[in-house]
Amino acid sequence: MKKFDKTILVTGGAGFIGSHVLRLFVNKYPQYQIVNLDALTYAGNLENIKDLEGKDNYVFEKGDIRDKNFLKNFFEKYNFDGVIHLAAESHVDRSIENPLAFVETNVIGTVNLLNAAKEAWKDNFKDKLFYHISTDEVYGSLGKTGLFTEETPYDPHSPYSASKAASDHFVRSYHDTYGLPALISNCSNNYGPNQFPEKLIPLFVHNIKNNKELPVYGDGQYTRDWLYVIDHARAIDMLFHQGKPGDTYNIGGFNEFTNIDLVHLLCDLMDKKLGREEGSSRKLIRFVKDRPGHDKRYAIDASKINRELGWKPSVDFEEGLSRTIDWYLENEEWLNRVTSGEYQKYYEQMYKDR
Repeated sequence: MKKFDKTILVTGGAGFIGSHVLRLFVNKYPQYQIVNLDALTYAGNLENIKDLEGKDNYVFEKGDIRDKNFLKNFFEKYNFDGVIHLAAESHVDRSIENPLAFVETNVIGTVNLLNAAKEAWKDNFKDKLFYHISTDEVYGSLGKTGLFTEETPYDPHSPYSASKAASDHFVRSYHDTYGLPALISNCSNNYGPNQFPEKLIPLFVHNIKNNKELPVYGDGQYTRDWLYVIDHARAIDMLFHQGKPGDTYNIGGFNEFTNIDLVHLLCDLMDKKLGREEGSSRKLIRFVKDRPGHDKRYAIDASKINRELGWKPSVDFEEGLSRTIDWYLENEEWLNRVTSGEYQKYYEQMYKDR
């Protein structure tokens, strides 16, 4: 049996960001055993990472971070050296409908993981790391100027951001109280291949392709910073290997767009790629009632990770968006299977007899 230098747990590896992190680590570090733990809820899709199946340094385990007894046995089985914690409920609208689900996964699930790691590593924290990935939404809303820094006070406004803020506080408290080697990163809105089509970009690509309405909240003037998911995975790699335990790092794309400007750009790129008349996709835009607690503007100051580790985004937004659209258009079957729910059968097909 092959001996690995390290065994790394990635939670939520069948999800959007997690799948890109898994792919990077499995391919870049053959000397590491990478274990993917995912509960395969609606946003977890093993088809995102089917190219990793059969790799000798990759293992998939189905399991739920809400189950503390499962986690205790899981950590005993694998003797992890590090945890990259991405598993989370992440959709604001869903959090408004069912806030308790976000408490159970994002808060209690994170504390269960922290306890499992603390117990497994209690005799020796040396060379261990608990890396928790969070969001810029914990900081609340900005005015027309200014940026979120690592020192910005927390001010969450939705059940989703409140649950992530709580999980951040727990991670920080375990570092300060127990000495658990832990770090946190807070990222801006991610976009790219394999994103579940409840999020704006894949949803609108699908709708434009099928001539469906494009629902835009309020007046469309909400501003977000957009981070290409592959650049985010690169940053996670750097922080896992070079980040300082006890610290927080902001990861942003330096790409601020209002929602309506983003939708206009998306429409125009889609018209070109689909060979449609210029401006035709914009006619699908419909302004809809705003959602409660909607933050006006997010913007990340990512100068710390740039200054300390040399990380910066590799693509500008228009190029990244064009690549993203191309991926969805070239992977129409993936998008159709996700929107129809067919993707949820993949686990049974691939793993039911294992």
